[in-house]
Amino acid sequence: MSLIEIKVPDIGDFKEVEVIELLVKPGDTVKAEQSLITVESDKASMEIPSSHAGVVKELKIKIGDKVAEGSLMLILEASENAAAPVAVAAAPAAVSAAAPAPAAATASASVAAAPAAIAAPVPAASSSLNQPGQKSHASPSIRKFARELGVDLSRVKGSGPKGRVILEDVHGFVKGVMQNDSAVAGTAVATGAGLSGAGLSLLPWPSLDFSKFGATELLPLSRIKKISGPNLHRNWVMIPHVTQFDEADITELEEFRKSSNDALAKSGVKLTMLAFVIKSSVAALKKFPAFNASLDANGENLILKQYYNIGFAADTPNGLVVPVIKNADQKGIADIAREMGELSAQARDGKLKPADMQGASFTISSLGGIGGTAFTPIINAPEVAILGLSKASIKPVWDGKQFAPRLMMPLSLSYDHRVIDGAMGARFTVYLADVLADMRKTLL
Repeated sequence: MSLIEIKVPDIGDFKEVEVIELLVKPGDTVKAEQSLITVESDKASMEIPSSHAGVVKELKIKIGDKVAEGSLMLILEASENAAAPVAVAAAPAAVSAAAPAPAAATASASVAAAPAAIAAPVPAASSSLNQPGQKSHASPSIRKFARELGVDLSRVKGSGPKGRVILEDVHGFVKGVMQNDSAVAGTAVATGAGLSGAGLSLLPWPSLDFSKFGATELLPLSRIKKISGPNLHRNWVMIPHVTQFDEADITELEEFRKSSNDALAKSGVKLTMLAFVIKSSVAALKKFPAFNASLDANGENLILKQYYNIGFAADTPNGLVVPVIKNADQKGIADIAREMGELSAQARDGKLKPADMQGASFTISSLGGIGGTAFTPIINAPEVAILGLSKASIKPVWDGKQFAPRLMMPLSLSYDHRVIDGAMGARFTVYLADVLADMRKTLL
């Protein structure tokens, strides 16, 4: 037997994180790679595992402490063959396309981060509750989701292995509150987010044995979809969406794009229409700053952002992720196109870092390469708007004398109606379409 100091491994881009949970105590026997503590930054949470097996002799940290790479967590009395067989990495708490680095802890960022809704704890029937004060067991991603909905996990009875709280348990608890079930006393209140369970009277989710109708196959959702699904659900329910549809004449812009690509062929840079739209969107955001903003936690103030970080949805084999072009206002279209290509390649290979998907102030989702004429993109909270692009097509457009064939690209702008009214939404798409029709207008 030997005493070993267990320290915080490499935690990526995070310089210092807060300890939010101690998963072991002195006297506990732990296995190699077993989670010891949970830490959280402003964007992600993660579990830090043990590099060795043994018995915990002494904890060197407490809840609320700030730790960084190399911080001493605990003293372990190691057992024989105690070392982990592989390099230990922090267990990700939310979605990330980043590949684990050897001998390093990796933090994970959720696909769509949002300010937490604050709710009063609601007691429910004993069948769905732990005893008061009883410790709940849940992954960091479930804890984060519960905090965003204002759910006290100590009151939720887990149905997972060893009583672990899973996503369905949180959903069931919230559903009971929103239905005002007789077994639930109290009211869920969300400040700033506009969510209230009173009066919705939702019917139970239908539960059917589909196999009696025909053959079925069970296909597990990808990790990205499992995490992004609750975020999308929250955003759709809690944000009053309005979608403004318009079209942009990109006839001349497309010709310029093609000719520019011919000139840039040797440089390896390929200009895409999305790169032009990102640059044009920056001009529109500067003219209409309310679109480059977020509501504060109380829903009483608008936080106007002086930076222009544009997220773009990238399709990967495991689902959509949203890399971010930082400071797009300071970059040329060729630079934006180059960075988009690099980030898209990393996304497909699962090598995006958490920092690559954080800090967006506005998001664009482009389906132009696939097809369609219009759609209603879901706002990526805490942003207040998202732009959708569909496939451009040749249409006859009246020029005052005759109909002329023009290449028209559909625009679908979803916005938070608490922040943006219909008139401003229409002005934004009209201005954006004007810029796309003639980008020289951005020089005025």
